[in-house]
Amino acid sequence: MSDLTNIVRERYGAAATRVLEGAKAGCCGTGECGDPDPITRDLYSVDQTGALPPAAVLASLGCGNPTALAELKPGEVVLDLGSGGGIDVLLSARRVGPTGKAYGLDMTDQMLALARENQARAGATNVEFLKGEIEQIPLPDNAVDVIISNCVINLSGDKDKVLAEAFRVLKPGGRFAVADVVTRGALPAELQASVVLWTGCVAGALDVDDYVARLERQGFVAAEVEPTRVYTAEDARGFITSAGAGAEVEHLLAAVDGKVLSAFIRATKPKAVVPVAESGCAPGCCGTGA
Repeated sequence: MSDLTNIVRERYGAAATRVLEGAKAGCCGTGECGDPDPITRDLYSVDQTGALPPAAVLASLGCGNPTALAELKPGEVVLDLGSGGGIDVLLSARRVGPTGKAYGLDMTDQMLALARENQARAGATNVEFLKGEIEQIPLPDNAVDVIISNCVINLSGDKDKVLAEAFRVLKPGGRFAVADVVTRGALPAELQASVVLWTGCVAGALDVDDYVARLERQGFVAAEVEPTRVYTAEDARGFITSAGAGAEVEHLLAAVDGKVLSAFIRATKPKAVVPVAESGCAPGCCGTGA
């Protein structure tokens, strides 16, 4: 297990503990984003959150609403990578209904305990929370119709492995529909090296073009990135200050202004193609008239 994985686990475990004690989790695990938090604010409508356990809402550390992006249908199986307190799993379970299923995957014991408590309070019977890392998904090949995630893939130190695992567990024709923090252009080296900002969803973010290229290398098609929020220098002030930038704060703020954004990322696993030899049709037959 990498040092980064241990640090992310520790910080998100602490976030879950804060929620269990009745406090807001904080922004992407840092708790130092300012009020209102520029990344996690106003992601869900009151209609969506009103019927959820309050702790599920308090534990939300996302940067988007992937359940709306995914256009989930009754009967589908959905997997949330890095499910945290369970808000997106519980919302997904409603959308797929009793004939569908919503899995949540998380590596943090405290978050899993919180999520299962929220599941019980919500009375959700078509939900299952799994312990594991998003680089090694504990499900078989071709197991799910849709993969969602909310500001988690940027935290991984091996994003190619995450995307490869996502491709593996998706059924042919399955959809990848996540919210994540991305960048436009390189961030200053001082910020890229900051573990505080990495666990706060910024330093580990992929560039928009790089994200699409990595998805395509794994075999996904129709990959696209749709920006939803572009963060200004003032939005970033809390992150950069918490990273201990000292006298360099204003310089770094100018360097990141408009380069960090939340986005929806979509892609599709191609449908299976049946080889001619397996279809029972020889070249020149099967309705061709020759």
